[in-house]
Amino acid sequence: MRTFNEIALGVIDDEISALEGLKKYINHNFAIACSMLINCKGKVVVTGMGKSGHIASKIAATLASTGTPAFFVHPGEASHGDLGMIAKNDIVIAISNSGETQEVLAILPILKRRGIDIIGMSGSDESTLAKYSTVHLCFKVDKEACPLNLAPTSSTTATLVLGDALAVSLLEVRGFTAQDFALSHPGGSLGKRLLTRNIDIMHSGQELPLVRKDTRIKDAIFEMSTKSLGMVAVVGDDGKLFGVFTDGDLRRVIDKDISLNTIIENIVKQGCVTVKPQMLVAESIKIMQDKKINGLIVIDENQRPIGAFNMHDLLEHGML
Repeated sequence: MRTFNEIALGVIDDEISALEGLKKYINHNFAIACSMLINCKGKVVVTGMGKSGHIASKIAATLASTGTPAFFVHPGEASHGDLGMIAKNDIVIAISNSGETQEVLAILPILKRRGIDIIGMSGSDESTLAKYSTVHLCFKVDKEACPLNLAPTSSTTATLVLGDALAVSLLEVRGFTAQDFALSHPGGSLGKRLLTRNIDIMHSGQELPLVRKDTRIKDAIFEMSTKSLGMVAVVGDDGKLFGVFTDGDLRRVIDKDISLNTIIENIVKQGCVTVKPQMLVAESIKIMQDKKINGLIVIDENQRPIGAFNMHDLLEHGML
């Protein structure tokens, strides 16, 4: 008998295989479905029964949180009044692994009669759901991860990923930003991370490490050590940012045995990565990760440094 770990690894392998097979169904129909959704003048209604219903509910939530207004309708309840929630400009995404789920099929003729477009998602292009659909997206899997090939496992994973593919495709085409995402996630720690701006966490005023470009290295080191940010902003005579001196620059000064009486302008490269005060911290974090830097200088519209923060500040404020 297989161990628990061996069984788990087998399940993961089966589901990875199902997702690899899903790639062949990202075709012309998928592009049509995306175009329908991006041009939808109403809302997207997602429906499904049983396990497909749970997946449908999650797909609706993902769409709604990424810029596509959407909600879930239970097909059983739809037949008893909830069809009134679906308006003529809406689009319905109907999900059924077999494509033959009676509760789903029961509402399709009414939707068709009302001229509502249907994006069907099932495991067969020959299913009844596929035939009723304006466009059909297939997610057929060779086998379920369940050893009895009965419990919906690989098929529900494939359905969920197909829904994610729709949501992310629409997100990118819409130009949905981190700020847009923040506005639909105001609660809890996620909302805090997404709504916090640089001005909310930056060190400013007397806490901002700042020297003029004619300052000696040893004095810049003192300013950097006093303010404990691992960097110091270097400004020109006009107060505009000239560059930044960091802990890394200090190590290079020591390695090259450069005199600490050297004027800092002679060793600092002009220009550095900067951010604006009203920028979301989430966007600044991405910049830091992409540039592989530990801190940022915040500048105003006149290119003057007004603040600074580092990775420690992000941790302290629960941004990471």
